[in-house]
Amino acid sequence: MAWTERDIPDLTGKVAVVTGAGSGLGRETTRALAAAGARVVMATRDAARAYATAAEVAERHPGASLSIVPVDLASLDSIRTAAGTILTAHERVDLLVNSAGVMAVPWQRTVDGFEMQIGVNHLGHFALTALLLPGLLRSPAARVVTVSSVAHHVGRWPGGRPRPGHYHPWAAYGRSKLANFHFGLGLHKVFADAGVPCASLVADPGLPVTGPGPRVA
Repeated sequence: MAWTERDIPDLTGKVAVVTGAGSGLGRETTRALAAAGARVVMATRDAARAYATAAEVAERHPGASLSIVPVDLASLDSIRTAAGTILTAHERVDLLVNSAGVMAVPWQRTVDGFEMQIGVNHLGHFALTALLLPGLLRSPAARVVTVSSVAHHVGRWPGGRPRPGHYHPWAAYGRSKLANFHFGLGLHKVFADAGVPCASLVADPGLPVTGPGPRVA
């Protein structure tokens, strides 16, 4: 039998952080978690989309608990600020869904100088997860879900840092999804070795249409 959102258990009182919550996969994840009773923190770069999503969810589920925390995963300073805001508002984090991402964008760098796709899709989520660890460890059964892709099968690590003249958007995307894949698995091993009540999972959403633009973080 297929698992659907109807199988989500009651999440009343649980705190869930969803990146890219204003559109695409993040939007649908936000909607489903809020419907199940979770207090959803919408961590997103696009405030307008986030407020529109929050209004839609609140209309469907009047008792939904939603808050919006601005974060640009292409900026480590923004990530630090967002994590601090989340931990100040919530003693614990029960679920972190690393959903935001960019796909096959032209060559560009993050604020901190990393190639954009590896910077947003992997390094940004790596940093956010690390900064939210105190909250995750205070949960009795925390879950970290990182969205990867079948594109991780074509991901390859270059011999050096990619340069503008040698940049291939889809190759860079596959590399970032490969990083997501190994991050999720590696984090689960770290949790298991430490004996903490946390689990890390990797999700492949298939081929959803998430919006008209290439950047959805």
